Amino acid sequence: MIDILREIGMIDRALDSIANIEFKQVDLARGQYLYVVRIYEHPGIISEQLSNLIKVDRTTIARAVKKLEKNGFIERKNDPENKKIKRLYVTEKGKSIYPFIIRENRYSNNEALKGFSAEEAQQVHDYLVRIRQNIDGDWETVKRGGKRQY
Repeated sequence: MIDILREIGMIDRALDSIANIEFKQVDLARGQYLYVVRIYEHPGIISEQLSNLIKVDRTTIARAVKKLEKNGFIERKNDPENKKIKRLYVTEKGKSIYPFIIRENRYSNNEALKGFSAEEAQQVHDYLVRIRQNIDGDWETVKRGGKRQY
């Protein structure tokens, strides 16, 4: 069996380490940039939707949102129709760092695809989308407390 997940994991950890160093200068802690980007791109998103988008559990989302709110990057607002629902928005501080995060992402993306033709890069993208889609169902099952079928 070809162990692609080991390669994906190494890529993920390397990029995460780089991002943590780069984003320290804008006062973002480990992995927080991803939350800021997703909330910026989906204004008014609720925590459950963010959880599904990022693929982390609700507890992790709650901790991250609390820290980002405390540090002034995002804010929670009541839903106008249902006060129990808290919608997430980036603040001006969050909006101001978005271009920096995107610039860093583009740079890393270009580094990762050095030497690939446009067609090869598209193939890699398409394969990764298929891999993610395969994993999505398993993630949903485990997230809901179900058992994996070995």
